[in-house]
Amino acid sequence: MSRTLVALHAHPDDESSKGAGTVAHYADEGVRCVLVTATGGEAGDILNPAMNRPEVAENLAEIRAEELAAAAEIIGYDEVIMLGYRDSGMPDTEPNAHPEAFVNAPFDEALERVVTIVRRERPEVVLGYDEHVRYPHPDHVRIHDLSLAAFEAAADPERFPESGEPWEIPSLFAPVFTVRRIETLHTAMLGLGHESPFEQWIERLDGATDTDKNLVHIDVTATLGRAREALRAHRTQVDPDGFWFQVPLDVVAAHYPFEDFELMQSRVDVASTDDLFSGI
Repeated sequence: MSRTLVALHAHPDDESSKGAGTVAHYADEGVRCVLVTATGGEAGDILNPAMNRPEVAENLAEIRAEELAAAAEIIGYDEVIMLGYRDSGMPDTEPNAHPEAFVNAPFDEALERVVTIVRRERPEVVLGYDEHVRYPHPDHVRIHDLSLAAFEAAADPERFPESGEPWEIPSLFAPVFTVRRIETLHTAMLGLGHESPFEQWIERLDGATDTDKNLVHIDVTATLGRAREALRAHRTQVDPDGFWFQVPLDVVAAHYPFEDFELMQSRVDVASTDDLFSGI
């Protein structure tokens, strides 16, 4: 039986930092994987010193599109759909006020475009975002809102009737950085005598737990390396010596070789804690 997964992301590089190993895992199993990226990432900072050059900054959207294509191929996406909105930047910044910014587009306009994709692809699993309480980037918050709205609208024959036959999405998940993952890798790094890149994260957790979340944990031991390779493809957005690469792969594999997903909505019984397609 063929299966399909649609992943909604805000910017180029989000698909590589959030659930890339899991998508690669399912792509290897023959699942059709479709990536929907809302914006071109025009407002992103150039975080790799080697790429921080005037000609890069002047053509950032074009370069980020090329990076996205390379990363998506590494992960194993079958199709990449760019919605074409402009990166909204952070609140109270110039990009945030741009009329073409994602957050300034009519909500129903963006929703109809997502619903059209969902009805065409008829996915069993959709990946959206959680509330993004700790990182409330406007584009990420909008992806959260759109994914929840699309879960309902795609199934409603009265909403966007020209966008295809209604489709009831069985399960909607959001990739999340769990407290358990952060604490486990932080402890492992300190135990091995290394500095931990999670030091500031631990301080900000302030007693937070994962007990209020319905979580699924995907073993990505076999695809950890590909996920990092995909992230490295975003040469403008990641410092090769920065946060994302400071925990060695062998440490991740030994101590927490999982990617975590919060179940946001479901029409099926997701009984398994290790499979996004559980109950389907």
